[in-house]
Amino acid sequence: MEGPEKKEIENSVQTVEAENAEKGGKSEQDITREENTEAENEKNTEDAPEALCQETAAETDKTADTDKTADADRTADEETGEETGERMTGRRKKFLYIAAGCVAALVFVYLGIAAYFSSHYLFNTEINGHDMTGKTVKQAEELLKEDIDEYVLELKEIDGSSETISGGEAGLMYESAAGLQRNMESQDIFLWPRALFRSSTDEVEIEVAYDADKLSEKIDSLHAVTGEQTPPVSAYPKFDGKQYVIEPEQYGTAIQRDVLEEKIAGAIEKLEGSLDLEAEKCYADPAYLSTSKEVKDACDLMNQYCSARIVYPMNEEVVVDAPVISGWITVNDKMQVKIDEEAVRLWLEEFGDKYDTVGITRTFKTPAGKEATVSGGTYGWSINEDAEFDVIIDAVKNGKSLEREPEYYIGGTAAAHAMPDWGNTYVDIDLSAQHMWYVVDGSIALETDVVTGQPIPERITPEGTYSILEKGRNQVLVGSIDPSTGEPSYRTPVSYWMRVTWSGIGLHDATWQPAFGGALNQIPGRGSHGCINMPLDQAAALYDMLEVGTPVVIHY
Repeated sequence: MEGPEKKEIENSVQTVEAENAEKGGKSEQDITREENTEAENEKNTEDAPEALCQETAAETDKTADTDKTADADRTADEETGEETGERMTGRRKKFLYIAAGCVAALVFVYLGIAAYFSSHYLFNTEINGHDMTGKTVKQAEELLKEDIDEYVLELKEIDGSSETISGGEAGLMYESAAGLQRNMESQDIFLWPRALFRSSTDEVEIEVAYDADKLSEKIDSLHAVTGEQTPPVSAYPKFDGKQYVIEPEQYGTAIQRDVLEEKIAGAIEKLEGSLDLEAEKCYADPAYLSTSKEVKDACDLMNQYCSARIVYPMNEEVVVDAPVISGWITVNDKMQVKIDEEAVRLWLEEFGDKYDTVGITRTFKTPAGKEATVSGGTYGWSINEDAEFDVIIDAVKNGKSLEREPEYYIGGTAAAHAMPDWGNTYVDIDLSAQHMWYVVDGSIALETDVVTGQPIPERITPEGTYSILEKGRNQVLVGSIDPSTGEPSYRTPVSYWMRVTWSGIGLHDATWQPAFGGALNQIPGRGSHGCINMPLDQAAALYDMLEVGTPVVIHY
């Protein structure tokens, strides 16, 4: 249905709807029914058959009219739906076309941006500290070249100071940075929007070259090389007053020139900003550290040596222990421990000088109550330092504890360490008084006048502290050989001989002397050849009481 017919139907439908509205919304069928009812009532009294026929005809007409109206309504609805559907289909197609166009445009833009990033870095891309967003590889290289031109290496030294080497001073040149291209090729360009929300940070290796000669020349001018070079000190065992402990190593400022150049060259090749010379071990290292096994072993051995203890009961105790032994042991630069034998011998020499009494000057009070001094002689303490050296070395090496008298030479002992060291049993001969005493346990057991040597060099009685070396009965005393005769200068028999020196001095009876004491020794021919002449009875008494080893003090 088209054109005027369609328009006419629409108008008819609108007219019917208007009339229905005026009649209170009654339908056409209701109106017809009301009209038929009225006609029936008016003619009810008239001919019934005729009324019946008319009613039947009216109803037939009404049914026909109703069917026509319904058909017209259905036709109008169908035509209206078709027109509305056609209008809706057009709009939908238009929308789809627009939408498709927008999508196509977006895809085109998206792919275009992706294509752009195939040769440019994505958003938020940082390489070697530079923002490379939207830059090409070549542009990125230009930035890296600028870095090379401005490159400076800082050298941090052990004393806290620093020096620098610039790229120009090392002849530094840019060569390549292959990582830039690899980085770009690894980009996921089709996911470029993701780069808007997250950053990408990367470091690429830059290939550089430098002038080795220029760099070496620069290194030679560094203060670290030309300044004072303090050598390092290894850790070592140190005595703290009680024991050995490990003294930590000390790092000096002595540079290892070859190591320094190697480390600097490596830092420049990697374009590092700084180089810690100490951390990179450019300084000479101590040979041994506190943790070195050699140092610990040396310390343990030295403490073992110091565990030895030797006590000498002199007039006061002399103790050889850690403080003394520590002065004898040393450790060399290879952590080898040794006992300094010369130091031990020096200590023994000082020990002997203090406690050896042979020949020293002694001050004492004579049995007559006179203050006197005496020097020289052969009696007293005399430490055998060579023999005692062996004892000490053995004790130290094996950590022994000993309490002992030191080794003495034969005859190198005395009665006491306190002065006077001859004790309280001795023979006292006063050359000035020409008198002698034999004291036993502090009491005079015998005393007598004597005649001593004539006071001339070859016959004088020697001063000093001696001891009785031997005794003998009925001895013949023989003088020195007279060159003119070839015979002894004298042969003198004696009944009681008590030797004082091995050179021929002793105490003996002298029956040829008419008297004793006074100044008889000063008379030529009356003074002895050096011996102590005694009356026979006194010599006999002394001989019976005197023991070999008894001290003999000869003094003025």
